[in-house]
Amino acid sequence: MIVGYARVSTCEQNLALQLRALEACGCHAIFSDHGISGRLALRPGLSQAMQNLTPGGKLVVWRLDRLGRSLIDLVRLLDDLGKRGIGFQSVTEHIDTSSSGGRLVFHMMAPLAEFEHNLISERTRAGVAVARAEGKRLGRLPSLSPAQCQQAWHLLNHHGWSTRQVSKQLGIHRRTLLRHLAKAHQSGQLSTKDARIAHADCPLCASSAIPYFDDVLCMSESHLAVR
Repeated sequence: MIVGYARVSTCEQNLALQLRALEACGCHAIFSDHGISGRLALRPGLSQAMQNLTPGGKLVVWRLDRLGRSLIDLVRLLDDLGKRGIGFQSVTEHIDTSSSGGRLVFHMMAPLAEFEHNLISERTRAGVAVARAEGKRLGRLPSLSPAQCQQAWHLLNHHGWSTRQVSKQLGIHRRTLLRHLAKAHQSGQLSTKDARIAHADCPLCASSAIPYFDDVLCMSESHLAVR
C-alpha cells in the first residue's frame, strides 16, 4: 500500500500542490497536517500515516522537509521504516529507497545526521561554558523572585493567609510556593520577626494604612478649626 503524507506549517498555506503530486505517484491514502510545524514530535497526520503502513508498502512525501526539519529526525524515521520493511519516496529530491540509488542516498544521510548532532552538542557545550564564564544563570528561571518570597512569607505570618490563598494570589501551585519558601528559609532569607512587620509592598498593609492616615488628617483639621 502506498501512503502519502503532506504538511504545511501555517494555516494560510495550501496543501493543493502537495496533494496533486502525491496523487500522481499513485498513493492509495493521503494523510496531512495543516498548520503544524515540522519541529513538533506529535503530528496527528503523520501518526495516522505510519499506522496505516504495512510491510511491503511505501511512504511518499512531496519534499523531505515535509517529513521533518531535522536531518537526525529524518534518518531515525527512515531507519524505522526500513526495519518495518517499508519503503520511502521523496518526489522533489528523487529519493526512492526501493532502488539502489535511493538506498545509497539514505546511507549517505546517516553520517551527515551524526555530524549535525555532534555540531549541535559542541555549540551547546560552548554556549554553556561562555554563560558560566560570564556569571549568567543557567536553566529555567525560578517561579518566585526573592521579593515575592518575602511577600508570601509576610502574607502567611502577618495577615494569616493560607498557603492556598497565597499561591492563588501569586499565580503558582501550592507545592511550588512551599518549595520556594523552604529554600528561602534554609538560606536565611526569611524570618518570622521580619514577616510580622508591616511590609511596604504589601497591598493589605497599604490599604489598612490609608484609613488611619485619613483619620489623623481629619483630627488635625478639626483641631485647627477649634483653635
